Amino acid sequence: MLFENREHAGRLLAQRLSAHYKNKNPLVLAIPRGAIRMAEIIADTLGGELDVVLVHKLGAPDQPELAIGAIDEAGNVFLSGYGLDIDSAYLETEKQAQLDVLRQRRARYTPSRGPIDPADRLVIVVDDGIATGSTMTAALRAVRRSKPKKLIGAVAVASPGAARAMSREADAIVCLDVPAEFYAVGQFFRDFSQVSDEEVTAILQKREAIISATG
Repeated sequence: MLFENREHAGRLLAQRLSAHYKNKNPLVLAIPRGAIRMAEIIADTLGGELDVVLVHKLGAPDQPELAIGAIDEAGNVFLSGYGLDIDSAYLETEKQAQLDVLRQRRARYTPSRGPIDPADRLVIVVDDGIATGSTMTAALRAVRRSKPKKLIGAVAVASPGAARAMSREADAIVCLDVPAEFYAVGQFFRDFSQVSDEEVTAILQKREAIISATG
């Protein structure tokens, strides 16, 4: 399956999710940065709240694009099979570096508040695609610690292994495509241009302004 862009994938996910979760006030959490546009569409369609769940992959030595695991903003770490034999000194340095990135993002994205509490909520965690599953696993576990009523993982595309990993962590998953041949998330989007921190901030601030004006 080839998506035109993230907005196209977001609309398709929103349609799938609407059948079960529309008008149930879900908390829709984007994994920034790429998923924020998709999560905005889903939150608007379902009549839910929008926020971000901050996690960041941990990169391999000399191969920063290869995820050996992921870390959430509370410092909790998930290590994939790739990360189990990594030198502990390198791992500690990488953890601190990515934790600093997450702290900077929280300060930038929601400067006037902390994350919205997922406790006893219907929560949908959204990403554009997952290759290894490390980031989504860390995100779902981070949310699970807050005891949501129901936890759903929603992605446009996932590798078979990542889809299995997501299904073990979530109460339900919605994945539009699980291709047998999977090399990178971007191969399934005509337009997979980067999303900036400024765009994430603008979307969240626009959403909060609308809530303030109506509430």
